[in-house]
Amino acid sequence: MIRQFVAEAVAGGGRRKVACELLGLTVRTLERWADHDDDRRHGPHDAPANKLSARERAKVIAVATSPEFRDQSPKQIVPQLADRGQYLASESTFYRVLHAADLQHHRARSRPPVARPHEHTATGPWQVGSWDITYLPGPVRGTFFYLYLVVDVWSRKILGWDVHVVEACEKAFEQATSEARIAA
Repeated sequence: MIRQFVAEAVAGGGRRKVACELLGLTVRTLERWADHDDDRRHGPHDAPANKLSARERAKVIAVATSPEFRDQSPKQIVPQLADRGQYLASESTFYRVLHAADLQHHRARSRPPVARPHEHTATGPWQVGSWDITYLPGPVRGTFFYLYLVVDVWSRKILGWDVHVVEACEKAFEQATSEARIAA
């Protein structure tokens, strides 16, 4: 049917190449169809010479699911094996084998949750304070005074402050918090 449409287009004065492009074909495909009704395109008849055997594929899966490598991707596994002088397969082959075995996802047991510091939240004034050091320019260029400030997170009011010539955060923090206790 396609050959008929192209033949009609050529008979009407069109070019074969343009007709094939409009149909999404190449001229070479049309020429191959000239003698036969079917497409006659086939893939390679032989398996590639470097195709992994079933034993090699099982070895790749065994290494990827071993306790040492089960929580790593092939991108990490292949270089580690290469450092040891072992070569099982390329990185892309590792991915392909794992995908075929439906292992292309997290292979290790889930890790326990990592303990993260709790967030301090204030629901009212005088509950959570935040402190900071601000550099104030001194009378001589390049010298500074250090302003230690404690602020209430909820109301943003100053709870305490202190100015020092040297940066000594422990002493200044203790002094600022003691002033904050007095202000409360």
